[in-house]
Amino acid sequence: MDLKKELAPSGTLRVGLNYGNFLLVLKDEADGTPRGIAPDLGRELGRRLGVPVEFVRFQQAGQLADGVRDGKCDVGFLGAEPQRAGEIAFTTAYLEIPVTYLVPPGSKIGSLAEVDREGVRVAVSARSAYDLYLSRTLKHAKLERAPGIDASYELFLREKLDVLAGLKPRLVSDAEKLPGSRVLDGQVTGVQQAVGVPKNRDAAARFTREFVDDIKRSGLVAKTIEKHGVKGVTVAS
Repeated sequence: MDLKKELAPSGTLRVGLNYGNFLLVLKDEADGTPRGIAPDLGRELGRRLGVPVEFVRFQQAGQLADGVRDGKCDVGFLGAEPQRAGEIAFTTAYLEIPVTYLVPPGSKIGSLAEVDREGVRVAVSARSAYDLYLSRTLKHAKLERAPGIDASYELFLREKLDVLAGLKPRLVSDAEKLPGSRVLDGQVTGVQQAVGVPKNRDAAARFTREFVDDIKRSGLVAKTIEKHGVKGVTVAS
């Protein structure tokens, strides 16, 4: 099958963006044009394929994963997690975002290891890559889910939960708003941001894998991070 027909069946590459990830998708331009690392890399993918690009907006990572699976977009920029890999063909990661915990003022929790205990309640953004990771790995603490990053912070405050799980750059800014709170040292995991296409499109999967390998090797990912001034993320190894 012709690559363009497989990766962009309509003749336009529909690129799915997760607007819930403030590190990869910034506030739109005044005219509504998407801005940020993922939009820039989506445009570059379309340029190399030789087709126009249309952006499809999703508010949360889980919605974007569903959109790729269900064909609402041709390609998505999202975290690669084993639970999603059954339905989505992922590239290697192009960027990594550290995940850790925030604890409220006066918390007795002093380290990452102390979080996974009976009675500890952890606020998390539902169906985010780190929610999927924590769902697999936490044995004793209880996850309390909210629809999106902002909502998980609000849930953490409203319900007086013990811990807020999240992307470290966001937790650092949350800690500034909440005097006495602390971001725990170290990282729980690193969200591996990758490019995903529907599982049954082999040529598309091959092309996107080669694309990601090249943009890492050439320095384009690093330049795009620098261009947008995004702090706390690294080019994936």
